[in-house]
Amino acid sequence: MERGGVTRGRVEVEGLEIAYAEQGNGEPVLLLHGWPTSSHLWREVMPALAERSRAIAIDLPGFGASSKPADASYSFRFYGRILTGFLDALGVERLGLAVHDLGGPVGLHWASQHPERVSRLALLNTLVFSRPSYAVVAFIAATRTPGVRSWLTSPAGIRFTMRHGVHDKSLLSEDDIAAYQRPFADREARVALRRSGSGLHPAGLREIERWLPEIAVSVRLLYGERDRILPDVARTMRKVAELVPQAELSTLPDCGHFCQEERGAEIGEELARFFFEAPARTGD
Repeated sequence: MERGGVTRGRVEVEGLEIAYAEQGNGEPVLLLHGWPTSSHLWREVMPALAERSRAIAIDLPGFGASSKPADASYSFRFYGRILTGFLDALGVERLGLAVHDLGGPVGLHWASQHPERVSRLALLNTLVFSRPSYAVVAFIAATRTPGVRSWLTSPAGIRFTMRHGVHDKSLLSEDDIAAYQRPFADREARVALRRSGSGLHPAGLREIERWLPEIAVSVRLLYGERDRILPDVARTMRKVAELVPQAELSTLPDCGHFCQEERGAEIGEELARFFFEAPARTGD
């Protein structure tokens, strides 16, 4: 157990080691990170959640301390099997779900296939729809372009991404940048990181779009306004709010894409209020 009551563990799913951080007891809330981060992103969010819940931050395969197979598909189907196996290994049946960045489509697609397992849903700065922005198109192209893709997954590339993704750079320490760089010290890990950025097929996003109006549980939309990684995030969130009428939408001014790095404690308090004080929508 680490300082603050955080426990780190590993489970095996389909022959892969899946690492996670856990804090607190009670109803489980699963936290999904994106590219190129890990469970470390949620470290300042978890304490407030842990006061009333079992906060679980996973390292998705290809990230953090989890296995990084260079030959995996990193597809919706792959991530879905891993998430189901992971939750089953931890004995989690029904849960609140909070997603960010790449973890958005991964988590939303899983939820669309297992809606009975999701009690509430929170979306932070993420992508949802199958028609990509120019920024997403450019990123996917970079992960497939020789030379560029090597730099993107290098320590320098990861450092650039993390600093580009925050508004107030003074809030992102060199130690925290190093925590995101360390998992990708060898070539196979960097190949996995590159593949994870381009493995999600648009068909899976279209499935998410079709499911959105069917969501019956409470939904929270919260995003940093100064997002330079996903500059169309405001439009994305407004569109989700239109399709999911029970969704509650608000923003974090003067906050970038990696909002947990800048306003982690505040986000933790807001998510705790949402998951454990807002009435759940159960549908008819």
